[in-house]
Amino acid sequence: MIDLYFAPTPNGWKAAIMLEEIGLDYRLVLMQLSEGDQFSPDFLSLSPNAKMPAIVDHAPDAAWGDEPVSVFESGAILLYLADKTGQFAPPQSDLRARKEMLEWLFWQVGNQGPMAGQLSHFRNYAPEDARDYGFKRYLGEYDRNLGVLEHRLDGRDYLLEEYSIVDMLAFPWAFIAKPLGASLADFPRVADWRARIKARPAVQRAINLHKSEQNLGRHRADNNTVLFNQSAASLLLATDRDQT
Repeated sequence: MIDLYFAPTPNGWKAAIMLEEIGLDYRLVLMQLSEGDQFSPDFLSLSPNAKMPAIVDHAPDAAWGDEPVSVFESGAILLYLADKTGQFAPPQSDLRARKEMLEWLFWQVGNQGPMAGQLSHFRNYAPEDARDYGFKRYLGEYDRNLGVLEHRLDGRDYLLEEYSIVDMLAFPWAFIAKPLGASLADFPRVADWRARIKARPAVQRAINLHKSEQNLGRHRADNNTVLFNQSAASLLLATDRDQT
């Protein structure tokens, strides 16, 4: 059994998609991020960055020993699950394919994901009088990353030779292009790729998990200081609470 610490956001969807695709039994632990569940001592012991998703594998492969294995960060989670099951990633013996997978995995977690996340903030959650420059800046970066995807998908259906964890990582932030104030009109290959992945039953199940709990602008930087405006003090306060 695997515990999935989850909230219905693009990053949460990544891990949920993988778990639905591979068919392993999992227990979903719904996190109320606007109330600070991510700062609880128990969760920080799993994810010191105070971000979901995170997983706990209670039945790891024998090579890991008898104790449960926890993994935080979506890219690391999907790679761990791919290696555990032998699904949706090239085998470790195929060094060239593996290298290519890691390049695109790191591209997603270092480029597309962070740029889209910042775009989402300035589009949906920043104070009205502080949105313009940030929105234009990150819309441009989001658009640039769509161009990278469009070029990569020339002559191929997926980012690697077959549907893989790389597609699962990149899909959620392309899935919500419209709510981010962006358009896929100039990126037909990306639009086709997005539709191809969206049609998968496992993907549909994942993105519908606790759909009614999505933020959708209810909690913003001007009305929720737990979810937004965090600093190192946010973690220090959580540590202090644990010690009292």
